Amino acid sequence: MTIEKIKPIRLIAFDVDGIFTDGGLYLSDSGEEFKRFNSLDGHGLKMLKASGIELAIITGRTSRCVELRAKNLGITHVYQGVEKKWEAMQNLLGKLQLAQELAAFMGDDVVDLPVMRRVGLAITVPKAPPVVHDHAHYTTKHEGGHGAVREVCELIMSAQGTLNAQLAPYLE
Repeated sequence: MTIEKIKPIRLIAFDVDGIFTDGGLYLSDSGEEFKRFNSLDGHGLKMLKASGIELAIITGRTSRCVELRAKNLGITHVYQGVEKKWEAMQNLLGKLQLAQELAAFMGDDVVDLPVMRRVGLAITVPKAPPVVHDHAHYTTKHEGGHGAVREVCELIMSAQGTLNAQLAPYLE
């Protein structure tokens, strides 16, 4: 993958389970769902958004904790309970008036392939099935829920020349 593939990206959408989380589903006896999110990923997302990239979540499951996490991170484009993720992505691209080549998607399973095969930058994690790796432009070094999202945020900012400006307040 070349830097030239990353430079034009203006939107990145993420699956949740296996990307923001380690993919485990934690359910209480009462049926309440719990997820573990990585705080380093969260700060990476905030810096990426501050650098001008639109952020979105497109996930097949519906969970109140995803809604709360998205709100905490300032992610306003949240699509939950989505069976056809490409349709949700098309809707979002239309709303933002962006061509699909200007979008990235990060997913980890076959349900993510319809989006991954159409966007300008497809990203996955090491534990994804081989067919997902076959259609990804980039595989993170970190696992989902353990810094993979932060890695991608910094990769995009680095390629677009915005990482140093985002880090500068912390290095003064």
